[in-house]
Amino acid sequence: MVLIVLITVNCFGQKTGKSVINLNANWSFQKGNTSSASMVNIPHTWNAFDTMDDVPGYYRGIGTYKKKLILKPEWKTKKLFLYFEGANQETEVYLNGKKIGSHIGGYTAFRVPLVNLKFNGTDEVSVKVDNSYNENIAPLTADFTFFGGMYRSVYLEVKEPIHFVDNQYASKGVFVHANNVTKANAEVIVNGNLINSSANADLTIRSILTDAAGKKINEVKFSTSAGTNKVIGFQLPKILVSNPQLWSPEKPYLYQATTQLLDKKGKVLDEVTTPVGLRFFSFDVEKGFFLNGSPYKLIGASRHQDFAKMGNAVPKALQIKDIELLKEMGGNFLRVAHYPQDQSVLNACDSLGILASVEIPIVNEITETEAFYNNCKTMQLEMIKQNYNHPSIIIWAYMNEVLLRMKFGNEPERKLKYIANIEKLAQSLEDLTRKTDPTRYTMMSNHGDVNGYIKAGLVKIPMLVGWNLYQGWYGGKSEDFGPNLDKIHQQVPDKPLLVTEFGADVDPRIHAFTPIKFDKSLEYGMLYHQIYIKDILKRPFVVGAAVWNLADFGSETREETMPHVNNKGLMTLDRKPKNTFYLYKAYLNPKPFLKIGNGNWNLRGGVSESNISTQHLQVISNTDTVELFVNGKNLGKKNVVDRLTNWDVPFKNGKNDIKAVSFVKGNKIEDLTNITFNLKPEVFNNLTIPFKSMNVLLGSQRQFVDEQNQEVWLPNQVYKEGSWGSIGGEAFKPKNTSRQSYGSDKNIIGTLNDPIYQTQLIGLEGYQLDVPRGKYEITLHFAELAGTGASTLPYNLDSLIASNKEIPEQRIFDVYLNDKQIIKNINLAANYGAANAVQKKFEFIVADDKGIRLMLKGIKGKPVLNALQVKRIN
Repeated sequence: MVLIVLITVNCFGQKTGKSVINLNANWSFQKGNTSSASMVNIPHTWNAFDTMDDVPGYYRGIGTYKKKLILKPEWKTKKLFLYFEGANQETEVYLNGKKIGSHIGGYTAFRVPLVNLKFNGTDEVSVKVDNSYNENIAPLTADFTFFGGMYRSVYLEVKEPIHFVDNQYASKGVFVHANNVTKANAEVIVNGNLINSSANADLTIRSILTDAAGKKINEVKFSTSAGTNKVIGFQLPKILVSNPQLWSPEKPYLYQATTQLLDKKGKVLDEVTTPVGLRFFSFDVEKGFFLNGSPYKLIGASRHQDFAKMGNAVPKALQIKDIELLKEMGGNFLRVAHYPQDQSVLNACDSLGILASVEIPIVNEITETEAFYNNCKTMQLEMIKQNYNHPSIIIWAYMNEVLLRMKFGNEPERKLKYIANIEKLAQSLEDLTRKTDPTRYTMMSNHGDVNGYIKAGLVKIPMLVGWNLYQGWYGGKSEDFGPNLDKIHQQVPDKPLLVTEFGADVDPRIHAFTPIKFDKSLEYGMLYHQIYIKDILKRPFVVGAAVWNLADFGSETREETMPHVNNKGLMTLDRKPKNTFYLYKAYLNPKPFLKIGNGNWNLRGGVSESNISTQHLQVISNTDTVELFVNGKNLGKKNVVDRLTNWDVPFKNGKNDIKAVSFVKGNKIEDLTNITFNLKPEVFNNLTIPFKSMNVLLGSQRQFVDEQNQEVWLPNQVYKEGSWGSIGGEAFKPKNTSRQSYGSDKNIIGTLNDPIYQTQLIGLEGYQLDVPRGKYEITLHFAELAGTGASTLPYNLDSLIASNKEIPEQRIFDVYLNDKQIIKNINLAANYGAANAVQKKFEFIVADDKGIRLMLKGIKGKPVLNALQVKRIN
């Protein structure tokens, strides 16, 4: 083992005798039972990449981290601890081969005391982390990936024998909250616990409140005598504040409470600094949320913690950036879902003015054991105590869609008992939460089975009820959303209502001129969110709403157009904003704003008889009017309606320069972008668009942009003379699903461009391209979709999603190119299996005026073709 020299960082000043040393660098890591080790830095997960491959499942097991500690001799008289911000999900800690601590749960911090240290450079810490399924630990199932590893920072804490303490729940041991806040006065309450491991018994606890500039506002003291090795609870006298600066999203003013532990000589033994936001708030079932006496619509997003190519092992700077982006969008609310996240997230909420709810990961279902119940209660207490000092938090939550994965469906009596046990657990968590922190509200989030939650008695338990609603996505129409809100309000008239989830998948590579539900297009996402945001904003009884989700996130069991990713984010997994992000910014951010909506779609395709293709373009803005310029030509002004202007733009082949301009109170704002068009000829004798290549999706109604190869794939058309297109065939449609009208959503093995293979024409007779004479390359793309059906999503709200158990067809067919057989007796299911990408590439010469003639002849079953590419070879 390599000895690592640690740099001691005293975060609290030398006068306290307290040090916190970051231990993130250079751990030896072993996965499973392998003998080989690698050096890693924390944060670390072993699932950053295996959750994104084509192999179903990902490693859920044990990983072991080891590190030598270099300790200072003067620390022998101190108390030393290891502090873990998070490790998923069962952790055992060993010192010099002896177990010294353990923790259950993957999303809260824990502290382990270091005892019997040698202080000779040989002290070694070993941390065994296990993310295996455990029926006694939440979450059991969920629509997100359960990454394993020491994925948050780890520290060495060096403390005096007398210090603030929370041995059980890993808080700082000091709790601060505002009380009796008005616009004229406020109180600050400080309490906590300390432990005395020395003979010193006479202690003073002092808390100093300073304003944002560091100016002292007030100070209180409390004297106590502490017996040896006893945990002593304390509460200081109230700190009074006159004419307080109130904390709000517009002005997130933070005071600071510095709470110190002093011995009888006045030496500072320990010190905890805490942000203090003075605010008061309430929820009204009809009028909504009130902050500091003023009505507020809570609106923002939920957030998962993972990031592209990192899993959940994400640096704090990127986590803070998420909150900055939410603030830029104009959001004032963050649902920290579905588990407590890094402290940096809530620190950013405090300083930027984002109100927050935080929850523990009871998702979809429970296990009816005392171990499960007790673990959930411990998680709730850890969450509250570790995050208590964040003024941004206004809600504690504890269950999400807990009736989604209903057990004992064929045993009515047993099912009733299961539901009763859920209700019992919910009530115990509610009681525990209100007792531990009566200053905040409580909440559960439920899926759309309103009657089921009412009948189960769950809506009566929390102070607030959240609903996760997806009309127009998993079922129904988007237009059903508003009436459904009204109905829920009538059904549950005594509880304030939040929409804690709503969203539609937007794969930023997919575009549709006639968007429909579940096509994953940017255009459908915009239509969906326009309806939802208007219905939310115009209903006062909807106290808050959180888009699902701030950014795309990993969900290994998902398949669809971008396998293993839930695409409902307003940003991509690597935090590139989608048009939907800018739509919310136009609604929520009061600053003048203008954005060419399709600016992130900078590569387009189309078919035209000339050098021009007229296509739709949106400009998103909160101004009154927008003026648009395309390639230097003024297309005039349009009034902004519902934050959008819609334009039919004549794009030329090649690069197009776009400029949008608005004026606000005489000040000009503008946005610039360029869009490269790759036009294809409608007829091949058109010399204005020379033919070079063409990519076509069969059975599709959407465009797909292959960002890696900078290629545009066009939807198919029916052949007409002089042009190109299919002859015969019908689009594949999955069976037993009401949510999509064409294509499969299965993961296609062997490609990163799944949409190329997720649609097809069945019974295709042929394909014709009336290209001029010359040398060409044609690539045929196949995948057997029969038998794949619609995947059983982990997130199923309306029971309309059914798994198709159909056995794949043994279709056998031949393929001919210009009367020459190029493929004989291909059997996709038998030779390649279902949902596997198959490519067949051929070079040939068109020597006559008949162009490219592809013929498919069925031997058994109906021939299929998913996509094709044709390139002219110089």
